[in-house]
Amino acid sequence: MRSIRSRATNREEVFTPETLEALFEAVEMDDVVDPVVSLPDPIPVDCTEAEMRRCLSLCVEFWRAGTDRGAMRDLAGTLVLTGDLPQDARVRYKHIRARYKQLRFALVLYGRRHKAPLLFRSTVAVMGHLQDSFRNRRRLAVLGYGMALRLMMARPVWMAVLWELRRVRLDDADGFLAFRRREFARLGRALAGGPVTGHAFHVMRKIVSRQVSYYDTRRTLEPEENLYRMSRFLSAINGLMGSMHDDLVEQAGAGHRDYHRDRFPLPEDIGRRLEALTAACLGESPTGAVIAARGMPSLQPAE
Repeated sequence: MRSIRSRATNREEVFTPETLEALFEAVEMDDVVDPVVSLPDPIPVDCTEAEMRRCLSLCVEFWRAGTDRGAMRDLAGTLVLTGDLPQDARVRYKHIRARYKQLRFALVLYGRRHKAPLLFRSTVAVMGHLQDSFRNRRRLAVLGYGMALRLMMARPVWMAVLWELRRVRLDDADGFLAFRRREFARLGRALAGGPVTGHAFHVMRKIVSRQVSYYDTRRTLEPEENLYRMSRFLSAINGLMGSMHDDLVEQAGAGHRDYHRDRFPLPEDIGRRLEALTAACLGESPTGAVIAARGMPSLQPAE
C-alpha cells in the first residue's frame, strides 16, 4: 500500500499507534449525540494542501491497519451459510466496514474527482447493503450481498482495488473548499425543498457523514478545541439521521414504506440542526479562512 501513499499523497508518513487509535475512537463516536452541543465560533474552514495530504495519508493508514481481507471474506461466508453473525463477529464486521467508510469519505473529500474509485465504492456499498440485510433478517438479500462481498474479497478483485487507489490524485486547497461549499449548498437546497424521500434523506446524511469524517481526521492530527466542537456538532446530526435512516430501511424492508417515493417532513430536531449548520457554513467571512457562527444556541438532542 505504499504506492497509494506515495502517489495519492506525494509523501510517506508513519503514524503512531496512538494516532491511529485516536482516529478509531473518533470514528466510534461519529454518530453519538452529545447532551449539549453547539457550533464553534469561529468555524474552522480553511485547510491547506499539506493538511489535506496528511488527512488522506492517515485515512489510508487507518484502513490498512484494520482491514483483513481474509477475515471479511470469512464473515461474508458465514453470512451466506447462516444468514447472521454472532455478536462478536458483528462487531468485527462493523469495525472493518467503518475503516472502509472512512477511506471512502477521504477519497471523495480530498481526491481531485471527489468520487471514490468504482470498485472501492462498490465494495463499501455492498458492505452496507449486507449489514442492513442481516440486521433486518432478509435472508435472500443476505445471500446475494454475501456472495457479492466474497467475490469482492477475492485476490484478483482486491488487486484491482489497489490499482484503482494508486491512481487517485489529490485536489488543491481551493478545489477542496469549493467542493465543501457545494456540499453545504446541496444541503440548503434540500432543506428548502420540503418533505423528502428516504433516498433523499440518505443523500443528505452522506454529506453530513463526509464532514464528520473530515473533522474527525483533522482533530486527530491537530487536537484543537474548535475542530473538536465542530466534529461533535456534526456527530450529533449524523447520529440522529442515522437512527432515523435505520428505521426507514426497516420500514421499507417490511413493505410499510416506499424508500424512493414516499415523502415525509424532516423531524424538527434534525431540521433545526441542519439549518444552523448550513446558515453558518454558507455565510463566509471576509477573510475566507473562517466562518463565524456568533449567537448560535446550544442544541439539545431530542428525548
